Amino acid sequence: MNFIRIIFLSIVLFPAVFTSQIKEKSIEEIDLKSTKKKLKKKENPAYEILQEVWKRKKSNGLSQFKDYQFDEYEKIEVDVANIDSAFTKKKIFKDLDFVFQYADSTENGKNLTLPLYFNESIYKNFGKSDPKKQKRDIIANKSSGFSSNEVVANTAKNLYKEINIYDNILNFFNIGFTSPIAKDGFGSYEYQLLNDENVSGTDCYKIRYTPKRKDVLSLYGMVYISKQNYAVVRATIKSSRNINVNFVNGFYNELEFYNPNDSIFLPRKNYQEIQMSIFGKNDKSKSILAKRSTFFSKYSFDQNLNDDIFERETQSLSDESVQKSDDYWELERKEPLSKSEQNIYKMIDELNKVPKFKKAVKVYETLASGYFNVFDAIDIGDVYSTVGFNDVEGFRLRLGARTYFSPNDMWRAAFYTAYGFKDKQLKYGLEARKMFDRTNRFTIGAGTRRDVMQLGAQLTTDEGIMTRSFASSGVLNSGNNFNLSSVNQTSAFTAIDPLKNFTLRLDATYQTIKSANPDKFSLDYYKNGELFSEITDSKLAFSVTARPGAKFSQYGVDRYEHSTLAPTLVLKYTQGLKGVFNSDFNYSKLQFYYFQPILLKSFGRLLLNVEAGKNFSSIPLALQNVLPGNQSYSLIPNTFALLNYYEFVADEYATFHAEHHFNGKLLSYIPLIKKLKLRELVFYRTAVGSLSDASKNINATNLTLSAPNKPYYEYGFGIENIGFGNLRLLRIDFNWRGNYLENTDARKFGVKVGFQYNF
Repeated sequence: MNFIRIIFLSIVLFPAVFTSQIKEKSIEEIDLKSTKKKLKKKENPAYEILQEVWKRKKSNGLSQFKDYQFDEYEKIEVDVANIDSAFTKKKIFKDLDFVFQYADSTENGKNLTLPLYFNESIYKNFGKSDPKKQKRDIIANKSSGFSSNEVVANTAKNLYKEINIYDNILNFFNIGFTSPIAKDGFGSYEYQLLNDENVSGTDCYKIRYTPKRKDVLSLYGMVYISKQNYAVVRATIKSSRNINVNFVNGFYNELEFYNPNDSIFLPRKNYQEIQMSIFGKNDKSKSILAKRSTFFSKYSFDQNLNDDIFERETQSLSDESVQKSDDYWELERKEPLSKSEQNIYKMIDELNKVPKFKKAVKVYETLASGYFNVFDAIDIGDVYSTVGFNDVEGFRLRLGARTYFSPNDMWRAAFYTAYGFKDKQLKYGLEARKMFDRTNRFTIGAGTRRDVMQLGAQLTTDEGIMTRSFASSGVLNSGNNFNLSSVNQTSAFTAIDPLKNFTLRLDATYQTIKSANPDKFSLDYYKNGELFSEITDSKLAFSVTARPGAKFSQYGVDRYEHSTLAPTLVLKYTQGLKGVFNSDFNYSKLQFYYFQPILLKSFGRLLLNVEAGKNFSSIPLALQNVLPGNQSYSLIPNTFALLNYYEFVADEYATFHAEHHFNGKLLSYIPLIKKLKLRELVFYRTAVGSLSDASKNINATNLTLSAPNKPYYEYGFGIENIGFGNLRLLRIDFNWRGNYLENTDARKFGVKVGFQYNF
């Protein structure tokens, strides 16, 4: 939910922003009506020009050279837009009214735009083509407005996606839009060839494109194509008024390119603007306006770059070494700052001295992170895990704390304690982690916990001590949830990233596991002819995780991930160590996990999830692979909505989840319904596995142990984007079970509800 933090922060600081109703003109929409007769594709003179563009489709010039480097200057501004005089006199601005002297007048002269945040950065980019390597060094950074919170700075930066105009699909907010120069563009747009125009000394064809349908995910704007080599010299991209994207009223991009020859292009300038609000998309809604300008310069190629460049330490935005003097910025910035941009620095300095402002920022940080700061370096939380309920503990209260000196802490310790009012047992967890190198993220950690857990809710488990088990700490559940385990665990780990977004991790764990409710749920097993109720387990787990393309904020031991289309691949091997600390079993387990979001042109986004695993030994139920059920009424990713906990157990298994989000494409054809801005999705989940007789016989549980030797499956559809205005977070899924209806307490149908924090 990082992407809504800036919007939310503006609400905390200026709660009246979204209540006053003034016309917003930051992103206007041109009249899409045309009095000219629409031409067939091959009759349209723009078609012949675009055909030449397709024939000469250019590639990014950076990939054509052995190595490259270039400079990048970036500035980002976030404003509260469309403020009137009545708004500035509201009581909430007592002691803060001085900020309005820094506001700019809009075109109509009646409204104001108040700057909230401003950031300047200079980067040096390096790359090699074979083998492919990339490095982006931060050289200088200057920030106003919450500069101490690096998450805000990086969230602002990651609102924007780098796009390639020559791609058939453009990615905005992880939603696919057809490019205006895509080969199938005539299926989405009407094109009109206008008068020629000279752009930066290049004679260009000027083509206007407008959407054929304005009520889904459409764009409009201009493309300027060189007459000499049919390269895109400039392009403007603007969203339609009825864009169905959460929190976003509209966006605008202006791209400029340098074309050194007939086969390549290089970015020259990119201006991006996003208008966002929570409660309204109409012209009268107040909004947040985020603007980003990026300038690319000083390209050089084939300089025989040294590999040491790609191995040196990554700098953080908050590092002292990247904080430069005013004289430096006067010399290095690529365009002078406007008066309003200069004033932001002064305004925020004054704001930081006002107690009311400091309190508002503290509220925001608590709601965004889940932790409340009580001392200089101690936070209390996670507040979202405070209350839970299950059949064993009854109501459960949880209180925790963590160290927090700065966002880029190289070490962190965390602790929690929990109490169940039914079992009257105290639980706890404690973990400490230390990172020794920011570049390869070499980290060591250790922890211990004693808690009640739902072990049958995840296959490829997270070995972390502080991980919250939703299945055992949720509030509302369907049926009984007494299949819980009492776990006493101590573990240590080490992890390193030898390559970017490629993690090697080794966990060593000692644990004892027994039923938390032996009268109703048994974990009993046989060993050497004797019956035991508690298992002692020592194990090593080695995992390899790849996240190519993932983006993160922070460079400390904790970091925040931003929404991308990056896949996740995990390969994990676990080895039980019989005899080590009296461990009962020697076993081997291999598991694979894969998750991939895929943009399917303008047809929406497909989410694929595959897991597979195998136990090479017979082991008790407490250590077995349990197909993850979901007995709550909430949406829980990567679980089976209609499976009960421990309904299926498997020595070897394979699962497949497919979920396709149409982004409202189908519902937009239905009159009246389309005005609700609802979006549709469909899903299908299946699993297959086997369980040997030896594994069944080793257990003395009161459960019937079986595996889905023929594929279990469930399917359904959902409605998302439920809400009002721009605040559309609710999703409802309707699930049907396809088979194994004869199983005890099998649920044929179920409804799940949840919140989705995405665009």
